[in-house]
Formats: sequence, structure tokens, C-alpha cells
Amino acid sequence: MSVVALIGAQWGDEGKGHLVDLLASKARLVIRYGGGNNAGHTVVNHLGTFKLHLIPSGIFDPATVNVIGSGVVVSPEALLTEIQGLEDRGVNTSKLFVSERAHVVMPYHVMLDKLQEEARGEGKIGTTGRGIGPAYADKMSRSGIRMADLLHEETLLNRLRGVLEEKNRLLTKLYGVKPLSLHDTYLRYLDFGHKLADHIADTHPIILRALEKDLPILLEGAQGSLLDVDHGTYPYVTSSPPGAAGACQGAGIGPTRIDSVIGVYKAYTTRVGEGPFPTEIDGPDADALRQIGTPWAEVGTTTGRLRRVGWFDAVMARYAAQVNGIDTLAITKLDVLDGVQTIKICTAYKLHETTLEFPPATTAVLEQVEPVYEEMPGWMTPTTAVRRFQDLPDNAQAYVARICQLVGARLGIISVGPDRDQTIMAAEVF
Repeated sequence: MSVVALIGAQWGDEGKGHLVDLLASKARLVIRYGGGNNAGHTVVNHLGTFKLHLIPSGIFDPATVNVIGSGVVVSPEALLTEIQGLEDRGVNTSKLFVSERAHVVMPYHVMLDKLQEEARGEGKIGTTGRGIGPAYADKMSRSGIRMADLLHEETLLNRLRGVLEEKNRLLTKLYGVKPLSLHDTYLRYLDFGHKLADHIADTHPIILRALEKDLPILLEGAQGSLLDVDHGTYPYVTSSPPGAAGACQGAGIGPTRIDSVIGVYKAYTTRVGEGPFPTEIDGPDADALRQIGTPWAEVGTTTGRLRRVGWFDAVMARYAAQVNGIDTLAITKLDVLDGVQTIKICTAYKLHETTLEFPPATTAVLEQVEPVYEEMPGWMTPTTAVRRFQDLPDNAQAYVARICQLVGARLGIISVGPDRDQTIMAAEVF
């Protein structure tokens, strides 16, 4: 296999960065294909613990080329801060390239994101306030500014002048805040362009050469399939397609070139922010899953918000696999369940007298369903030192096998801890 898409198959925070960091040693090109700095991947390796927001998690392998694809919306300030932070810790970023077609998150995007969320009141979506939604909205309305524009003074000025006039009317007349200065904004983003000039590139030839040479390519997703703007729990979703289709679009690779889609699932379920969550739990069981104070603690990498937790939802998991063509499962944080005596799996939903095998599209209906649970015995012994599937406790093997059966895909990877080597490779990926 030469092209593998690794996508989050729940509501994000599944541990994708940990796996991309692991698989980068076998890939020669890693492409982050969507989202913005509203997403975050925590990576723990021999260099330490890192929190990435825009840069692909393959950056730690010196032989790997890393691309921020056309489907990403880029905050230049956040990217420069991230680059500097990596270089300060000895990580080489010379093989990092940003697609010149990627759109730029502008200051008015951030302002509007926060103002719009505040105006929603009790109906808030739970955005990160980093301007991602407004940036994608401008992209679709063809009023966005792209990374290539930052390298051309006249183009940037002309585009910014027209857009900023409209945004300032919105900011001042609707929200009653001060307008942004054209002069200051222009100079600031022109400076960003100068500082990022060595990284901004036409990434299509880079990707094409890798395809022609049949080099192993890893497509890195952000967020999760259940946050997909089309197929997720709308409107509590992100502004981009984080699934397999988005991987093709955001990276610029045709769908027939994808050899495998790896869906990353936690051994349970979590969610950050607002929105329906059928298997959500609280109390002692929730505290056990959150693992507060450990490297696996359920706190958002980007937001710092405490994650909501619940049992594994096979209804949602199967739906994500079907929508994305997931053929291989990567199950993370299995070790978090080491001390749980009885583990539940949601196998169906009950809506009044009807049993549902697929999640309803309407949020109001999804909030009414009751999970139908299947209980399995826990294993009550540590798994963090296990490196082969057959060495897992019998009950842990049975739990993993049941998840694979319910989702309908083969087992590929299990992680049993945050470190790179705390991984069980059940199948070859490349």
C-alpha cells in the first residue's frame, strides 16, 4: 500500500497524533488535509511531549516530508509560533511545506467567530473561537485570502481592501465593535508571508512525485467523522469534512489512489463541547475514564476543556465506518479500561418502541434515544506492557474482537499507553 488515510472515527480526540507519529517512520510523506488550529494532536516520543495544532505529526521523523494541505485553513501567527516551538526543541522543520492554495485565517474571522458564538446564547455550538468556521465560510463564498496571496504585495492589498470593507461594516453596524485597520492588517499579514516564504509552496508536484514513485503516503485527519459538516451531528460539527472524502479533497489526491482507510477509535467514547452524546456517563465510571492527572487525561489538547466521556458507541462507530469506507481499526487507550470491572458497549438505540441501528440525522431525535447496552467483563490487570495481541488478557481480546465485529472492519493497531512504543501492531499498515 502506498496511500493510507488515517481519520478520526468518533468526535475527535481519538489519539490520531500518537498513531501518525508512530507510522511516520514508515511513510515518506505525511499530509494534514483539513481543519485548522482548532484541532490538536498530542504526541509523546523520544524527544518529549508535544502539542501540535497545524503541523503534521510526521514532523519528528527527519526523513519524512510534511505538507499542510489545501484543505486546511491556516493561522499564520499560530503556525509561526508552532514552528518556532519545535525548532527551539531541536525539531527540524525544513521539510515542512504549506500549500499555497490553503486559505488564511484572518483577524476578522476570529472576531466574528467569538461574536457569533456569543450571540447564540444558550444555542451555542461550542466553537474554539479561533475563526475556523468564518474562514471556511469565506472560502466557500469566494472571498477568502490564500497563502499564495501573502507572497504578493499587490494581490494581498487588493483582495484585503475589498474584503475588509465588507467585514468592517458587519463588525461595526451589527456587533458594534471597532473596525480593523486596512493598513495595519495588510502590513501584519505581509510580514507573515515573508516569514513563511520558505514553507509556502505549490505542493501538487511534491505529492505527484511521491505518487509516481509509489512512496508510502499518510493522510492525517483532524477532528473526527462524527463532526463532519455533512455526516456528523449537525449543527454541532466542524466546518470541514474530516473523513476519507475530505482526505482526498484536502490533500489533492484522487479517491482511487487511497489504498486503505484507518479509522481511529478510542476504546470508549469522548466528546468536547456541545451536542448529543447518547452513551455519556458521569460519576465514578466517568472519573475512571477521564484519567485526570495522567498523560492520558481527557482534556482537550487545543481548548483545555474537560472532555465528556461515555461507553463505546457501536452505532456511531459503525456509521462512521460505512460513510468513510474504513477497512482497518486502530483502537486507542485500551489501557484506560484496565481497572473497569464491567464494560458496556452500545449496540443499538431505542426510540420509544423502535430499535434503531443507525443514528438519526436530527439532533432533537438523537437526544431522545436510549442506548441499548451489551455488558462485557473487564480484565482488571495492566496492559501497558503488552506488545502482542495474543498476550492481552482474554477478556481484553474478547472486547477488542467484539468492537471489530460490530464496526465491521479488521483490527490493525491497539495502543496501550501514550508513548510511541506502547503499541500493538496487529496488521501491516504499509
